[in-house]
Amino acid sequence: METEVDFYELLEVERSADDKTIKSAYRRLAMRFHPDRNPGDAESEARFKAISRAYDCLKDPQKRAAYDRFGHAAYEQAASGGGQGGGQGFSDIGDIFETIFGSAFGGASGGGRQRRGADLRYDMEITLEEAFHGKETEIAIEVSQTCDPCGGSGAEPGTGKRGCETCGGFGKVRAQQGFFVVERACPTCHGRGEVIEKPCRVCRGEGRVDMPQTLEITVPPGVETGTRIRLSGKGEAGPQGAPSGDLYIFMHVRRHDVFERDGTNLFTKVPITFTKAALGGTISLPGLDGEWITVNIPAGVQSGEQLRKRGDGMPVLQGRGRGDLVVDIQVETPRKLSSKQKELLREFQQSETKAQCPDAMGFFERIKANFSKR
Repeated sequence: METEVDFYELLEVERSADDKTIKSAYRRLAMRFHPDRNPGDAESEARFKAISRAYDCLKDPQKRAAYDRFGHAAYEQAASGGGQGGGQGFSDIGDIFETIFGSAFGGASGGGRQRRGADLRYDMEITLEEAFHGKETEIAIEVSQTCDPCGGSGAEPGTGKRGCETCGGFGKVRAQQGFFVVERACPTCHGRGEVIEKPCRVCRGEGRVDMPQTLEITVPPGVETGTRIRLSGKGEAGPQGAPSGDLYIFMHVRRHDVFERDGTNLFTKVPITFTKAALGGTISLPGLDGEWITVNIPAGVQSGEQLRKRGDGMPVLQGRGRGDLVVDIQVETPRKLSSKQKELLREFQQSETKAQCPDAMGFFERIKANFSKR
């Protein structure tokens, strides 16, 4: 199982973004996360490598077109130079473009080459707590699977396949069009080079049937909205014994009542009384790990100031450490006061000095000075 983040999400651009926008986004993020600017920061280094990989794909029109159609598997296949090791199952990058654009990129497939099954998408919603801890769960989907009676061959048990007489087993036929010879997939065997003598009665020659399937999913700690989990070979079964596609689990993290998330950092607004703001003290917040987090409030804290607790944020996906918890202080002014409280506050007001309230008193002094010059 492999966790992947969408290239557009990494570069923080829309899928419809033009080349100029993508280039600008890459430069901005590369400057922010470059290892030279973040020495010893493993998370920044990993992020820099990820955005560089994303830009390498999206800056190339052909790679981007393949990625938009087939996802990471297409990019990985191109980057590895083709062959059997890629997850997408194409023998070279030309096959990807052939599927997208037709025979202009190399003609129809032939020689018995089998097309893999389609990739599938499943959207999963989880809580922020589940994103913090990770989880083991099961999903139920209905997907085409290999037909048991024929073993995926598409042929009735006891029968088999024979070479296609139309194309002689080559999978392609040629036709003269003026000065050109056009090569197309054989219309009889559809490029496979062979035909089924007697189709299976269960799958009608397809080699696959739709069936419900239950899959176990491991959600790693630190996932966020847009993270993709790939289950190799768990997509749609290929026709007549061809390899299966992949299943992509797209993660969606539900909005939390207390915390907002930005990457590995958590943000929360905390209202405090004006007396606690003036005198200082402590507050306690329930952490996502089940432990209480104590935050020290310095005396004289102002509304809108942010207090940071290092290492109390979200875990780093497939890495070490955690982000930070940022507490946004909101000082609340009392709405209803008793006579005794009003009396105490008036007494306190009379003793206030500019050193204690430099912004408020300084502001009105500047206004008086400005108007006195007129």
